[in-house]
Amino acid sequence: MSAGRDRVERAVERRRELVNEGIAEMLPVQRPERLYEASRYLLDAGGKRLRPAVLLLAAEAIEGVEPFEGDYRSFGTDDVDVMAAAVSIEVIQSFTLIHDDIMDDDDVRRGVPAVHREYDLETAILAGDTLYSKAFEYMLDADAPADRTVRALDELAQTCTRICEGQALDVEFEERPTVAPEEYLDMVEFKTAVLYAAAAAIPAILLGADEEVVEALRGYGLDVGRAFQIQDDLLDLTTPSETLGKQRGSDLIEGKRTIVSLHAREQGVDVDTLVPHERESVTEADIDDAVAELSAAGSIEYAREMAHEYVERGKNRLTVLPEGEARETLVDIADYLVEREY
Repeated sequence: MSAGRDRVERAVERRRELVNEGIAEMLPVQRPERLYEASRYLLDAGGKRLRPAVLLLAAEAIEGVEPFEGDYRSFGTDDVDVMAAAVSIEVIQSFTLIHDDIMDDDDVRRGVPAVHREYDLETAILAGDTLYSKAFEYMLDADAPADRTVRALDELAQTCTRICEGQALDVEFEERPTVAPEEYLDMVEFKTAVLYAAAAAIPAILLGADEEVVEALRGYGLDVGRAFQIQDDLLDLTTPSETLGKQRGSDLIEGKRTIVSLHAREQGVDVDTLVPHERESVTEADIDDAVAELSAAGSIEYAREMAHEYVERGKNRLTVLPEGEARETLVDIADYLVEREY
């Protein structure tokens, strides 16, 4: 996959630069400055921009154009601004991160202090709310025909509702003594996968693609989004804190349910006692010992296999798209999501 990974990283990097330009243009720092600085804070801190890259690649594949042949600001026969839709999706992602960090009381995100730490709780909440509302403005700015715009807005609204439902389930699961793996996978679909599904399906909606294409791309996004979250669960355990941009093992420390911990419980592992639940008392050795026990139970490999199964299913959905570089890059991105190291 090294060649594929290099290809993905180059493809995403080129589109990330354009998305960053779009963010700077569409979300300027204005009065009140503190609110907009806080709204831009995590966006400016970095991020791979995978979701908007998926959106742009899906648009390229649907139109059958080579990358950068067309203008993302005037795409397809109806001159749809798919870049505005891409910015909308990334802004929603940033909104969820701000509110996640508040709810989890996390200190660091993307290697910088979380928004509520850098500013204050009130400003962070308002920044997240601002991004949420701006995302709908930007989807309108895509300037697609009215019927498609309404449907895209409906897709985005339903996606945001599902994200909130998934977050609520995530919180609920921390308090429950047992959670079934199927319940966890539903939570993952709502909290994480639906935004990938929206990123893949919305360009098909805006560009007036056949319903078969819309559904296939939505399914692709759901499958690779599930795989992405499972890989995130694995990386939380296996990637150094400085690479992650947050404390390694934070899911175990916070008692979060993941497919790894749920499988381990089924194998008789007392997951609740693997590490202390006070952040300041957890050492790297504690996390290493916990990972060793989870690995011995087969839970690490179980999660890896599940992620790969979802990726394969997602890739198979892409046959509805015209052959070309954009479709192949979407295939490569699916593989990349379960082979990335951070």
